Amino acid sequence: MTGETGEKLLELTDVGLTLRDREILQRVCLQVDRGEILTIVGPNGAGKTTLLRVALGLQPPTSGRRYLQPDVRIGYMPQRLQLDATFPLSVRRFLSLAAPGPAASLADALEQVGAAHVFDAPLHSLSGGEMQRVLLARTLLRQPDLLVLDEPVQGVDVHGQVELYRLIARIRDERACAILMVSHDLHLVMAATDRVVCLNRHICCSGAPETVTADPAYLEMFGPLGVQNLAVYTHDSEHRHDCSEEHR
Repeated sequence: MTGETGEKLLELTDVGLTLRDREILQRVCLQVDRGEILTIVGPNGAGKTTLLRVALGLQPPTSGRRYLQPDVRIGYMPQRLQLDATFPLSVRRFLSLAAPGPAASLADALEQVGAAHVFDAPLHSLSGGEMQRVLLARTLLRQPDLLVLDEPVQGVDVHGQVELYRLIARIRDERACAILMVSHDLHLVMAATDRVVCLNRHICCSGAPETVTADPAYLEMFGPLGVQNLAVYTHDSEHRHDCSEEHR
């Protein structure tokens, strides 16, 4: 699909979700535009991965509305991939299962993410950084308009995290796609994101990184050293925001 930078690809309006009498999401409003990187941060149990599932259409909300622009292709990178070390699956075979096609196109996807050297390697032998790059290559095979990434640098050392975030930003620049990402590594991801959404069941604050880090709700969530150390906190569940404040 072709399109102009800034066009709306995905929108969530007043999304709420209750499962087993537990409120998981509360009046969440979110918009993702082509060409931007939007990062969701928040403490454990805040509903970040669940929000991605709603955005992907995998979990219907209890209330509210999800809009996806027609014909938008989505590429999804899960938080982790559980592998049985006794299962003989190569990277080549793993990629071909996701997008059958000529080996050259699979190798090209790996080349784009800096992992061409693992093309014929057993999947279970990869390092954390190599595995994340293979998973990212797998999503790119769909030629996505919207990339949805759940903790894309999990299990990667700090140097590898910086490289992966630079790679994600470069993919956005080269493909003019949108990226919706969950991350705990706000001190690293700040330089690679356009907007930040702080979530704790509802949106506590949102905006440009430099704006969010000065927001009282962010400071309450992560503390004054939040850029270096993201801490879990107890947030007032009665706090409210209007959707008009949360979209942008």
